[in-house]
Amino acid sequence: MAQKPLCGSPDHAVSRRGFLTSLAAMAGTAAFADMTAVQVLGSPEVAADLRRQQKRVIMLWLAGGASQLETFDPKPGVVTGGPFQSIQTSSVGVHISELMPRMAARFKDTCIIRSLNTRNADHGSAARIMMRGRMGEPSVDYPDLGAVLAREMGREDSQVPDYVSFYTATEGRGMAPGHAGFLGARYGSMDLTTSMVPENIRRGGISDQDHRERAGLRDQLSSNFERGRSSSSLDSHHQAYGRVQGIMANESLFDIEREPQRVRDRYGSTLFGRQCLAARRLSEAGVPFVRVGRAWWDTHAQNFESHQEMVPELDHVMATLLDDLEDRGLLQNTLIITLAEFGRTPNINPTVGRDHFASAWSTTLSGCGIRGGTVYGRSDELGQRVADGEIGAARLFATIYRALSINHHRNYYLGARPIPLTDPGTEPVREVLA
Repeated sequence: MAQKPLCGSPDHAVSRRGFLTSLAAMAGTAAFADMTAVQVLGSPEVAADLRRQQKRVIMLWLAGGASQLETFDPKPGVVTGGPFQSIQTSSVGVHISELMPRMAARFKDTCIIRSLNTRNADHGSAARIMMRGRMGEPSVDYPDLGAVLAREMGREDSQVPDYVSFYTATEGRGMAPGHAGFLGARYGSMDLTTSMVPENIRRGGISDQDHRERAGLRDQLSSNFERGRSSSSLDSHHQAYGRVQGIMANESLFDIEREPQRVRDRYGSTLFGRQCLAARRLSEAGVPFVRVGRAWWDTHAQNFESHQEMVPELDHVMATLLDDLEDRGLLQNTLIITLAEFGRTPNINPTVGRDHFASAWSTTLSGCGIRGGTVYGRSDELGQRVADGEIGAARLFATIYRALSINHHRNYYLGARPIPLTDPGTEPVREVLA
């Protein structure tokens, strides 16, 4: 496939962040890892039941902006429609692109929202809006969805990260990194940009006995130092050290080679498929929020060739992930979100591409708390504007929070200033909620 041109936005510049920086910003309150849960609850069966009941989110981030017309809101037979046809889903009267036959067949757990109007078509600022659910303002550094869910759905006694982000492509990597904002570094993301396994967590040849003895010496020295002292800094130090130990002990969660070959074959050999399998492993272990970035959908040229390559992969991996979660009894408590910074223009440009478009585009919600097999909202005949049910980022986020049983009206505080989870007056889209 020919190289797609960049759109010229400065937000395409690559931002590299080392693992240690991510670790310092790692989320602080994830769910139990297997070992911790069994130790506290005394039974692998009880621990497994806890993991099944806990809510979590996997976000499929379609970086660069996937086309709604080639995925979830096709317009065949009109001047803006492009060459692909639509196909009937398992819900009568609901059609999606012919490039997505597997999702069409298993549409029962998914709701499409076809009426997003987010009014921003710049990569960087639009990505920040769609990860934070609101416009920024100079006086408030808002956290993104992953950080909020790390705080709301994590557990204090966890030793594993509760916000993990896979983004190994170079295009668009710096546009929407995990961001804890005013919640602080405790709820930041572990960003995996060069490998599917966190770097610098192996013991480097130190034996188990040496590792235990060093940990014991560290604990003894810390205990002597802390005698007669008390501070939040000391507590933070202990928490950070405990999390490093926890990640070292749970490195296997990131290793998909531990999955049976038949499971790996189901997801396929693509990087996106392998990362989604890793996301399922992390979610099953109790990590509340995992984002998997699939780049690069910024098809200013050769839109149809690019989507003909990428959409079938999305179709296969998304359907496999939903099937896998359902088979494991996890889907009813796992919310799967497909989202990007915006969609693509109905008009086709002279290079047979579609440009940035935020006025009438689509997202999907599947699983936890969602009325599956449904569609909310409608774009007009040519896809140029929202014809019915228009919503913005704030209502989408309120809907996500409600699906997860989180009160989106609750306030955080910056000093004495209350900061609600969503903009004041925002209500969820109740029609999509189970």
